[in-house]
Amino acid sequence: MDTSRQHDSGALPGDFAIWIFIFAELLVFGVFFLAYAFSRANNVELFNESQLELNRLAGAVNTIVLLTSSYFVVRAVASIRANDTRHCGHWLLAAIAVGGVFLIIKMFEFGEKFSAGVSLSTNTFFMFYLSLTFFHFMHVILGMVILAAVLLKTRRGGYSADDHTGVETGASYWHMVDLVWLILFPLVYVIH
Repeated sequence: MDTSRQHDSGALPGDFAIWIFIFAELLVFGVFFLAYAFSRANNVELFNESQLELNRLAGAVNTIVLLTSSYFVVRAVASIRANDTRHCGHWLLAAIAVGGVFLIIKMFEFGEKFSAGVSLSTNTFFMFYLSLTFFHFMHVILGMVILAAVLLKTRRGGYSADDHTGVETGASYWHMVDLVWLILFPLVYVIH
């Protein structure tokens, strides 16, 4: 199928199966977010006090990092659509590298909390904070693995302007990971 016609028809980019997976993942995160909101509503003071112990600067920097990475993925898709596999590969590599920066910052954040004695059993807020951010952390790792597989196939000439569904599939998953962070960051780090 000509992918340029696919986009003109309003079809979802990438493989349809990834969208089933994305919607399932968004449903899981949505349940997590609702449980967080319900628990917060029943214990606002504890959540507000505990939230002040988070490193908002690290969370904000990680937001910028993931948005930058998403931009790089958008550029990779645009490059492959223009049949520029070399630049597609460069943009994918940049996205993976920036995703690595996210993981490093998050590991420092986790280390800071664990060294302060914070754990899943500290209180309800930290149970949600650690669970949600670690679950997201694992999704970032999976996204980087997917992008690395796409990069490898790109470098081997596996994609072109006529056949780039795999690049769009990887990009779609990566954007889902970023979308979740754009909800998670204000929900857990900012909103009182």
